[in-house]
Amino acid sequence: MRGSSLILMLGLAAAAAAVQFVAPNSTTLLTLILAKGIAVLGIVVLLQAGQVSFGHAMFFGVGAYAAAFLGRWMGSGELLSFLVLGTLLSGIFGLVVGLFVVRYREIFFGMLNLAFSMVLWSLLEKMFHYTNGADGIRVARPTLLGQTFSPQNSELVLFYMTLFLAFVATILVQRYLDSPLGNMLRAIKSNETRLEYLGVSPQRVLLFGYVVSAVLGGIGGVLVAVAQQIATPEFAFWTKSGEFVFIAILGGSGHALGAFAGAAVFELVRVYASAYLENTWQLILGVVLIVIILFAPNGLVGLFRRAQQAKDS
Repeated sequence: MRGSSLILMLGLAAAAAAVQFVAPNSTTLLTLILAKGIAVLGIVVLLQAGQVSFGHAMFFGVGAYAAAFLGRWMGSGELLSFLVLGTLLSGIFGLVVGLFVVRYREIFFGMLNLAFSMVLWSLLEKMFHYTNGADGIRVARPTLLGQTFSPQNSELVLFYMTLFLAFVATILVQRYLDSPLGNMLRAIKSNETRLEYLGVSPQRVLLFGYVVSAVLGGIGGVLVAVAQQIATPEFAFWTKSGEFVFIAILGGSGHALGAFAGAAVFELVRVYASAYLENTWQLILGVVLIVIILFAPNGLVGLFRRAQQAKDS
């Protein structure tokens, strides 16, 4: 990772930390933006291989329900144990599903992911005695290292934890994408036959990326469930997967930061458009996406790079 990228990330993290001092009521919104950004990082990883998952929300749901079940079992819960369990379960789930789906490409890859996601959503809906059906499971406000916090301080703790995880995840994902393994992932998109000639298994390369993307989705699910204090089947529904793909395209897949840029624009447009223009936020988001595709096909990250190149020339 270049030094300029690290400085930019540190600046953005500091700006995010400063915003909650200027606008304390925005803490939960910032937490949701960062948590969804972590989940969208998983989509960005898969886009390097030219694969679009329309079922990524299943890992988001696995993470959310891991926190919900553990919280119900423990009576309250511990944030770190939520994150550890959500990471493990989503990784295992990603490995099991990945062993099957990485053998397929393009539309078949996307639709198979969608099918698995809808199976999970149906189980969460129908197994009422365990999951409370569409009502979902309430996620108790967790402690952190045994410390209990007031509701306001709990929001702050969750925000800083999410900010820290987003920062670490961005660095790790970008290093992964810049590594030889990341280049092999991109080779699947351009010409995976060349990988086979070199003795590299494209399925194994894609499977590793798939498990990474599943873990990121699970972590995002845990954080959003804790922030909203509930886990419902909607976490695994196909519209949530579509939302993640939307955000990834909006932000751009050229850099890991694109996931957070897209998540920020998406959530801000949705919150303010729904507040001032009732029932039209979907229309506004659609127009935003059309404009981005027409004038900035590489997303917000591509737009930023173009502006930097124009400034340097």
